[in-house]
Amino acid sequence: MSRQKLELTWIGKDKRPRLEPRILLEDPAKSFHARHRVTDSDLFDNRLIFGDNLLALKALEQEFTGKVKCVFIDPPYNTGSALFNYEDGLEHSIWLGLMRDRLEIIRQLLSEDGSLWITIDDNEGHYLKVLCDEIFGRANFISTVIWQKKYAPKSDSKHFSNSHDFILVFAKNLTKFNLGRLPKTEKQTGRYVNKDNDPRGPWKPSDVLRNEAREYAIFPIKLPSGRIVLPPPGTSWRFTKEKFSELIADNRIWFGINGDAKPAYKRFISEVTDTIPSTTIWNYNEVGHNDESKKEMRSLFGDNLFGTPKPERLIERALTLASNPGDLILDSFAGSGTTGAVAHKMGRRWIMVELGEHCHTHIIPRLKKVISGEDKGGVSEATGWQGGGGFRYYRLAPSLIIDDRWGNPVINPEYNGAMLTEALAKLEGFTYAPSETHWWQHGHSSERDFLYVTTQNLSVAQLQALAEEVGPQRSLLVCCAAFHGISAETAGEHWPNLTLKKIPKMVLARCEWGHDDYSLNIANLPMATPDPEPAPASPRKPGKTSALPATTPDLFGDDA
Repeated sequence: MSRQKLELTWIGKDKRPRLEPRILLEDPAKSFHARHRVTDSDLFDNRLIFGDNLLALKALEQEFTGKVKCVFIDPPYNTGSALFNYEDGLEHSIWLGLMRDRLEIIRQLLSEDGSLWITIDDNEGHYLKVLCDEIFGRANFISTVIWQKKYAPKSDSKHFSNSHDFILVFAKNLTKFNLGRLPKTEKQTGRYVNKDNDPRGPWKPSDVLRNEAREYAIFPIKLPSGRIVLPPPGTSWRFTKEKFSELIADNRIWFGINGDAKPAYKRFISEVTDTIPSTTIWNYNEVGHNDESKKEMRSLFGDNLFGTPKPERLIERALTLASNPGDLILDSFAGSGTTGAVAHKMGRRWIMVELGEHCHTHIIPRLKKVISGEDKGGVSEATGWQGGGGFRYYRLAPSLIIDDRWGNPVINPEYNGAMLTEALAKLEGFTYAPSETHWWQHGHSSERDFLYVTTQNLSVAQLQALAEEVGPQRSLLVCCAAFHGISAETAGEHWPNLTLKKIPKMVLARCEWGHDDYSLNIANLPMATPDPEPAPASPRKPGKTSALPATTPDLFGDDA
């Protein structure tokens, strides 16, 4: 038998896009920085990227692989009314395929101690969990958090009134991941009081009984009032008789104000940690709800609201648990920019990606208010935010290769020399770093391996001069329009330190060129071709029954 494995399958799972690793082009006019430093820890090199998020993730792969501490994404929940154009199974399949492509790159970007947090609802949540199991490994699943997004039931609900969303949490490598803890609330620390003015400070009473009978720990205790008490049947004291005497002498046992209450152990607040682990249920009074997030949007944008924002307190909770100040946070479904805004206020570096026009109508104005200190809402007060820092705005470069009027692949005329060199460096796995001293060093892959890009046709004499300047201790990849008088194979024999490749032939088979939209919006995808009408079924003979049911439901509950 062929080897089988447990996996989630869907229509078109074997189809994977051959992504073009685009370069990023900064637009200084849209970048924004504070006029002066507010603190020494201000962060300026944050990135806002405008463009298709799958292409943007691919563009980030070379520079940021293994460097992102936390990814928080709020992808489309696959519930839009535009989906009526598709059979349900096909629609689910498209969504899963598009998410799979993004999650695979996200995993590459995460550091070994990094984690992924995804908000999702019931519609795709359980399939997404299995998909993440396949990509990250089931052993790296941390938990499913329940976020109470509504504070009241919806009276017109047909069945249940939906009150929550999920947050799936996965580690890149669970053995290296450390989940943070939460500071104790005033309500929790308020349980510690000092009823007897003990110089050791506030304390709270804790039980001195264990729920099993141990003979050595069953003995009478004489209260200060003179009354004698014993452990109830089936229980015993937590301490031996000798230890109990020591605790009483140390004023660690509380017998009540009148000295006649059952004994209790005094646990001082100075002896316990000031943090607690997070639970997996996040109530709206702790992390906010949908209405709170809409109020935050209204305070920033008036009536120009974003459709599905998340409250800042929700993001703050996740980043508190998943990261530390200075860590890099990524959100490739930026939406209204909440993740970046909260990360900025919390002293984290961030990268956000957004394709929609609200990148310009919502995210940039919001970030400007955060950086200038005008944003006093959300978690500003809790984090002590006063403004500062900045971000750089980037857009994805157009495709490197396009077809000319006769259908021949050529270098996109929108590319200048620097753009072409940077693009080829990325495609060839080199770091783009033009040298100020060596005209032929446009990039490097190591201390001795370099890249040179030119649109000229190089002659044998030019190549000879280049080989001599590079020298025998270094190697150089030469990307040029053409070379004359010698073949690439023969050149390797003449000049062992040179490798010759022709532009654009060298990259034509690498990826899909000219594909600008891998959008997760199902409405943007081509319409499904309707199936032909089935032929009428032939009449059955009397007494015969089908061995199979007339229809077989598929994984998503649709007829086959």
